[in-house]
Amino acid sequence: MIAHILEKPSRVFAGVKYNTNKVDRNKGELMLIANFGILQALSSPRPQDLVNYLLMVSAQNKGIQKNTQFHAVISARGRTYSKQELTKAAVMWLKEMKYGGQPYMVVFHKDTENHHVHIVSSRVGKDGIQIDRDYEQIRAVRNIDKVLGYTFAMQYHFSSKAQFYLILENQGFLGRDYINEKKLLQKISSYVPDKARIAELKELFIAQKTSPDFVHHMKTQFQIDLVFHSAEGKRPYGYTVIDHATKRVFKGSEILNLKYLLGGDINHEPVYKQPSNTLHDYLAEDAITYYSEYMPEGVYIRSVMISDDVDDQQIYGMKRRRQKKARTNTR
Repeated sequence: MIAHILEKPSRVFAGVKYNTNKVDRNKGELMLIANFGILQALSSPRPQDLVNYLLMVSAQNKGIQKNTQFHAVISARGRTYSKQELTKAAVMWLKEMKYGGQPYMVVFHKDTENHHVHIVSSRVGKDGIQIDRDYEQIRAVRNIDKVLGYTFAMQYHFSSKAQFYLILENQGFLGRDYINEKKLLQKISSYVPDKARIAELKELFIAQKTSPDFVHHMKTQFQIDLVFHSAEGKRPYGYTVIDHATKRVFKGSEILNLKYLLGGDINHEPVYKQPSNTLHDYLAEDAITYYSEYMPEGVYIRSVMISDDVDDQQIYGMKRRRQKKARTNTR
C-alpha cells in the first residue's frame, strides 16, 4: 500500500466533484465523510454542500489563495486490501498527517487493477491555520508505514518474511504488502540467533509449561506470544515465539520441541483479536484499541454499487498519457 499526495492546485475543491461524479456514474463508492458539522445529519448531502463547507473553512485563512484543497490517493497492489481496509488505513493516515480533525471525504475507486481510495480535505484548519506541508510527501510514506505496522515490526529481529508478517498479524495491524523489499531482505540477512535468550526461554518454558493457561500466562507475565500453526481442526504441527521483551522472533523448535511442550494441558488458542473486516464493525464501540484512537467523531456512510471503469483519468490514465506526463502512481 502506498500514499501519494496530488499536487494539482485547486481553490474550488474540484476533487469533491471529481469523486462524486465517479459515484454518480457507479464507478466509485462514497465510503466516509467526517467532521462536516451539520451536514452529517443530512441523509444525502449534495456535492456542492460539501464544497461550500470546505470553502467556508478555508476562507478563514486569506493568505492561502492558490491551493486550499488537499487531495490524496492511497493505493494497494491488486486486490490485496478490501475497500473497508483501505478506508481504515486512510482514516489512520489522515490523523498522522494532522488531518484527522479536518472535514474530509473518502471515496473508493475500482478503476484499475489496483484497489485505491481518494481523500479530499482542506489545507486550512478550523482554527484558520494552514496544516503543516513541510516534507509532505516524505511524511506521507512514513505515516502509511506507521499505520500499517511496518515501522513497529521492523524494530524486531526475525529470520524470514513469514515471521515479519506474523508480527503484524499478531498485533492486529493491517499491513501485508511491505514494498521496501530491499530493506526487508537486508533486515532478514542481518539476523543472528540470540543463543543466550534461547537458553533463557527454554528454561522458562520447562518451568512454566504445566501452569494453567500457559499461553496466556506467557503473554501477560513475560510479554511472550506463542503462535501455534495447525490445519483447521488438527493439532499444531509447529509454533513461533514472539518475544516482545527483547523484540525477537524464534522458531519454536529452536527453544523446545513441540511434542514435549504440549505434553501438558496447554491451551493453544490464539490470544489476539484480528481487526474487523467491515467499516461498520471498525466504527463500532468495541473496535480494537489500536484503531479506536483514530476514529473520526462524525461520519456519514452510504452504500453504492461499483462497476468497472477504464481508469482514473488524471491519476492513472489516458489523459496523462496523451499529455505525455509520467504516471503519478504505479500501483
